[in-house]
Amino acid sequence: MRVPAYDFDLPILTHGTTVMGKLESSPAQVRGTPHYLPFHAHITALTVAPLARRQGFARRLSEALERAGDEYDAWFVDLFVRKSNSIAIGLYKGMGYSVFRKVIGYYSDDPSRVGDGEDAFDMRKPLKRDKELKHIREDGEKHDVMPEDVW
Repeated sequence: MRVPAYDFDLPILTHGTTVMGKLESSPAQVRGTPHYLPFHAHITALTVAPLARRQGFARRLSEALERAGDEYDAWFVDLFVRKSNSIAIGLYKGMGYSVFRKVIGYYSDDPSRVGDGEDAFDMRKPLKRDKELKHIREDGEKHDVMPEDVW
């Protein structure tokens, strides 16, 4: 079955909240490699304005992408989060996400260019299609990859 590409943006402008997500898979040329990602939902960006935090917006917007992923028969939802962002990591773990792998130096936005960049966690939550939990792991913090290995 061919599933159409599905991109969406769910803004709640009155509360200063925007999430962008999409359903995607890796390009065909990496199929069969360890870096291939099957059809999945991806939280591209989720930001909540400071005055709108702790009101459930991030949770509700993440759940909207999870529902879209299930509707289009995706395997999992994933996102990247700074290793230092303990608040976001706690939120996502509380929603059933787990660390799949650590991406070394993923965030290289330090304007001073001192250091190699901050590590990211690739966090995933299985969807209904992944009944055997093939696309998550319990010890993801121990699985280091480089940014060029992330598709």
